[in-house]
Amino acid sequence: MLRSSILRAVDFCNRYAWWVIVVGVALAAASSVYAVRHFAIKTDVKDLFPHDLPWTQQAFEFMKAFPQPEMLVVVDAPTPELVDQASTQLAGALAHRPDRFRAVHEMQGGPFFQQNGLLYLPQSEVARLTQGLVQADPLLQTLAADPSLRGALGALDLGLMGVQYGQIQLDDLARPMTMASDTVEGAIVGGPASFSWRALASGKAPEPQELRRFIEVEPVLDYSALEPGRAASDAIMQTVGELRLDHDYQARVRLTGLVPMNDDQFGTIREGAPLTAAVSLVSVIVILWLALRYKRIILAVAVNLAAGLAISAAFGLLVVGALNVISIAFFVLFVGLGVDFGLQFSVR
Repeated sequence: MLRSSILRAVDFCNRYAWWVIVVGVALAAASSVYAVRHFAIKTDVKDLFPHDLPWTQQAFEFMKAFPQPEMLVVVDAPTPELVDQASTQLAGALAHRPDRFRAVHEMQGGPFFQQNGLLYLPQSEVARLTQGLVQADPLLQTLAADPSLRGALGALDLGLMGVQYGQIQLDDLARPMTMASDTVEGAIVGGPASFSWRALASGKAPEPQELRRFIEVEPVLDYSALEPGRAASDAIMQTVGELRLDHDYQARVRLTGLVPMNDDQFGTIREGAPLTAAVSLVSVIVILWLALRYKRIILAVAVNLAAGLAISAAFGLLVVGALNVISIAFFVLFVGLGVDFGLQFSVR
């Protein structure tokens, strides 16, 4: 029955060839105009599958119970003081962009941790820090009275007087002197220079986690764009440049989270689309030429393929309103099947 239906369709097209061509061209042109004017794509990965499926409901429940940050800003700097200042300044600037961010949370800083941060340290660590502050009280008083290079040199001179009177050991000044020397030498040669009073008071080098801060951002997403969070990501990096965080605080800012990673994946698709399309087009033409070797038949197959793509796109947009990333994959499938059927009809 299928064979007889195909034969009748082919016979009809042969009898009324020009009418078929006119109707096909008109339908393809109308479909192309409709597809161009109404083209829309939804890039929300949560809408790829129906929400009433058991496994999608379980996935939503899991994400609700264990939410993951949509966008996480990672700030690194050479000292704890610099990373605190850089992250606080960046978080404050982003909070004033409600057009791009619904909420901004400074996860390791802010007024709460500035007031209560010591409560989250082990008791032994708190005791060590307070003991260091007590011992450094004369030094801190000198710096508070004159917070300049002259005051810093005066504080070091005070330390040397302590050695002279036997109150401290000379070895105790080795680390502060080395830190000060490295900072001054870095400034003299014009390179990045930083000095951490917190590291000096604690008596040890900062841990890696002390030099990194996280800012959780809830971006405003545009699911009609191929990269929904690109505008928010660009706004963050633009703010970083405007605040001169790399220059003033030697800070490095990076982005991670579900939104930036998905945007990178979609961006890879967009960047590779022209090359992929060109290679596919050349491959299709070569395959048609090797199989048919007749220009008029090759042109007919190519025109039918283009018309079928336009009609399929218009029909999909008319039915569902907006395509998703899986729909885009079916365009590639359509090309492969269209070429295959075109070859089958042409060689028989």
